[in-house]
Amino acid sequence: MILFMGFYGSFNLQLGPNCSFLIKANPFFVNSIKAQQIKDRTAGLMLYGFNYNPLHDVQTTWSICLTEYLEPESHKEWAYYLNAGSRVDVSYDVKSPSSASLSLIIAQGRDSLLHWIHSPVYPNTTMSWNIVYGSGKITQAIQESDTYYVGVANVNLDKVEVYMNITIKSLLYNTSNASFKCLLRSHVCSFKLMFLNPNAVVLTTSGSPQVKTKNDYWFIQISFGPQWITYFGGSCLIAAVVLVLFRCYSIGSETRDQGNVTVTDREPLLSPKNNDHSNWGSSYDSIPSEEDQGVEEKMISKGSFEGKEAEIHSQSTRRLCAICFDSPRDCFFLPCGHCAACFSCGSRIAEEAGTCPICRRKMKKVRKIIAV
Repeated sequence: MILFMGFYGSFNLQLGPNCSFLIKANPFFVNSIKAQQIKDRTAGLMLYGFNYNPLHDVQTTWSICLTEYLEPESHKEWAYYLNAGSRVDVSYDVKSPSSASLSLIIAQGRDSLLHWIHSPVYPNTTMSWNIVYGSGKITQAIQESDTYYVGVANVNLDKVEVYMNITIKSLLYNTSNASFKCLLRSHVCSFKLMFLNPNAVVLTTSGSPQVKTKNDYWFIQISFGPQWITYFGGSCLIAAVVLVLFRCYSIGSETRDQGNVTVTDREPLLSPKNNDHSNWGSSYDSIPSEEDQGVEEKMISKGSFEGKEAEIHSQSTRRLCAICFDSPRDCFFLPCGHCAACFSCGSRIAEEAGTCPICRRKMKKVRKIIAV
């Protein structure tokens, strides 16, 4: 989204006469470059497409004559896009009854121009700042390709007339071997880029050696067609990496949690089912409830019946205490009713653990089975 909406987002461009503007894009992210002329449909704007990087080795010289009447505390400026290696010569003739001076500047970029407009009498706000009066000439060499402004300001209290002759020696891109040509006037021109090859687009404007009008400008909108395969593939790759990292983090968290858990030797493997501590009681001081009394009567009657058969099965290990494996099972736990220990071991379990060794439920009391 940053590449599609930001770095390779659409933008508007203003070009003057006898100008060439280079546009380059990475074919890995951009599928095509589109250009459309906006505002007035002035003829003379061409788009050239290249499958290599063109050279700017074509020299041209053109000039424009301007006569301006500047009111007090006013300014005027003219914009020109110039490539690196160009040169600007400005000849001036200031006519004022009071020999008033003017501020004449050449600024690189609109930010520098705005600084000068805000403080026209302060130097070092532009690449060339001059206080001019009478006749003279200033020259400025262009080191970087950018939009440059020639401006003049009247900081006096009187109206001043100035005559200016702006001569520009510019370097243009060589378009003689272009693989694509399109005239921008009534339709959109689109140049499709070749994948993994150097590609470039050059916008050129026409003009004569002697430009007669100061408002000879072209306004163009530039947009880029996205390389959807790259964007979708990159999105899937990023999503896969995020999922793998999330999975690794989840596994690491589970491993750390398991390492922090310690199990003691006396801790039961199953959690107690009954957490009601208010009903806790021993086999000596508890009063049996109706439910406990019913289980008690069943176990006692069963014990009476089994008591008659105890002599026959006295040697069977099934009737021995599961704790000491010595004494017979002669007690049961309430309320679960399990019979698995002798009364001595059952009483000790009730006092120490308090849970049934069979079902792990909380014991309320231990009852002894009396054989009759």
